[in-house]
Amino acid sequence: MSSAPYDYSYIFKFVVVGDMGVGKSSLMRRFTEGKFTVDYPNTIGVEHGTRVVTVSGQNVKLQIWDTAGHERFRAVTRSYYRGAAGALIVYDIARRSTYNRVGAWLADARELTDPDTVILLIGNKADLEDRRDVTYEEARRFAEENGLVFAEASAKTNENVQDLFVEAARRIYQSVQEGSPDLNAAESGIQHKQSAPQGAAITFSRDTHTLRDRCSC
Repeated sequence: MSSAPYDYSYIFKFVVVGDMGVGKSSLMRRFTEGKFTVDYPNTIGVEHGTRVVTVSGQNVKLQIWDTAGHERFRAVTRSYYRGAAGALIVYDIARRSTYNRVGAWLADARELTDPDTVILLIGNKADLEDRRDVTYEEARRFAEENGLVFAEASAKTNENVQDLFVEAARRIYQSVQEGSPDLNAAESGIQHKQSAPQGAAITFSRDTHTLRDRCSC
């Protein structure tokens, strides 16, 4: 369940990047709409979705920008990194070629986002275990070496989808409480406003570094 669409204290901007066909749009739609569509068409340019969640007792609106993975849209994609509080780099666990491009996506994220931006590495299509082409441990080590939050997920089965977005929001909120991002700076990707009384929403309160048994955060 989520709270009323205008009942929130913060807005966090997210950008979702990765190669074409890794399931970026499916992850966003599963999280924001609770839907999964087989053979969802490739994104042209960018798509946008929102959802309000609760983090540490505060309602937070996640504003998610899903970007096209095709090289010809790279100039458009790069413009959406700016002002992102969170960045999700997505690959397909059953297609090593998409994992091999993670370093390039990370380089863009490091270059174009604020130093306080929370970056997640997401291995999507965890339901395709029998076709796995990238091991969990390999990706986990890469994430650890580069200071990334790591999770495997499945937009199809909904495995870890909610948790990965809310874990990212929790980390952003924690940095806000520690005074790291400048909330007056547009590039922080964070807006603050007074909220109305809170309604029912997703609650994520675990201060751990794992999301279920398929994540390393």
